[in-house]
Amino acid sequence: MDTTNAPPRSFGYARVSTVGQTLEAQLEELHAAGCTTIFREKVLGAQSDRKELMKLLAKLEPGDELVVTRIDRLARSTFDMFAIVKRIVDAGARFRSLAQPWANTNDSTGRLMLAVLGGLADVERDLIKTRTAEGRARAKARGVKMGRKPKLTAAQRREALERKANGEAHTSIARSYNVSNQTIRRLQP
Repeated sequence: MDTTNAPPRSFGYARVSTVGQTLEAQLEELHAAGCTTIFREKVLGAQSDRKELMKLLAKLEPGDELVVTRIDRLARSTFDMFAIVKRIVDAGARFRSLAQPWANTNDSTGRLMLAVLGGLADVERDLIKTRTAEGRARAKARGVKMGRKPKLTAAQRREALERKANGEAHTSIARSYNVSNQTIRRLQP
């Protein structure tokens, strides 16, 4: 089938965060805005694994449009929103928010606003990195150990090292402590 003359498709994306909320108001607005297909899900916006959104983004072709009722339905952070809008634009599609007319890749003002948001997303990402690094440094200064807890206690480590030194097989030692062979192999005196 030749799709070169096919009219652009208008996809809607509706999302609510909790089971108690309904999608009805969003669905009505998206239908009224001309969306022919609406992807919907009940999932927290902060979750990165939003299956319906990922399906929608994979389906976009040049000329298509993704419409949301409000930008907070699409993303929870500036960085996340910019990354999603970038995927839309990279697919040759357009993005539009019904409640925020400035969030619209169909015109130069909207593209400018989204470019500014992209800059803010970079700043936000840097601030998050800085705050995280500072938090880790403060925690270490308080004596908090970072990373996963060791699978073996100090006594078990000493015993396992002694058994290794005596030539016992790694698999046998690992089985006795219910850990992987790698855990035993990595042990250093």
